[in-house]
Amino acid sequence: MTQAPLGRVVMVVPTYNEAENLAWVVGRLRTAQPSVDILVVDDNSPDGTGALADQLVQEFPGRVDVVHRTGRRGLGRSYIEGLQIALKTDAQFICQMDADWSHDPKYLPAIVDACRTADVVIGSRYLNGVSVVNWPLRRIVLSAFANRYIRAILGLRARDCTSGYRCWRREMLARLPVAAMVSDGYAFLVEMLFEAHRRGARVGEVPIIFVERRQGVSKLSGSVIMESALTPWRLRLRSIGRSAP
Repeated sequence: MTQAPLGRVVMVVPTYNEAENLAWVVGRLRTAQPSVDILVVDDNSPDGTGALADQLVQEFPGRVDVVHRTGRRGLGRSYIEGLQIALKTDAQFICQMDADWSHDPKYLPAIVDACRTADVVIGSRYLNGVSVVNWPLRRIVLSAFANRYIRAILGLRARDCTSGYRCWRREMLARLPVAAMVSDGYAFLVEMLFEAHRRGARVGEVPIIFVERRQGVSKLSGSVIMESALTPWRLRLRSIGRSAP
């Protein structure tokens, strides 16, 4: 039986110093999912990423848009702004991904298609063992431990709770208190997933191969790791005695 066509898909791509990567990501997204609309949220990058995004808007009018942020920097702040803008469109599926080549756009059609029967679908590195390329052993151990740690504290079932490659059904995303979230960095991804879990979200996962960034500098720092370690406990304590709306 032929499946009904998907509704509008918007991809939110936060950027900070991704001038070497952005054009490739946009081009690959348009090849993998020609109907996708792309919203670049640039965090006032000093390397000219914002200006490059403006050029892409001119090259793909109506299909690529850009937000130039000037306030407090951070991955979480960028996602909050981008996701809220996406929710104001008529998109049925709202996706998120990194702009550093680590999330290959070729997986997007499978991730979006899986969202037909789920409220959020994660591009997962841990469905088929450990599917990462160019990570040192310590990074693999840290990531695997982090996911076990998060699942144990928060009761999540997803194999990859920290992946930033996701697709949301707009109805579920609209129920999340995105504007009120205070986590930044990669902890923001955990907070989103936990709030969805509290609201009974159907969580799906699609296997991907994650490739460490090929250009630019990793955003993983000591402060990001510390926030990621503390956030599950903060979320757990905050949720005690409170029911999800």
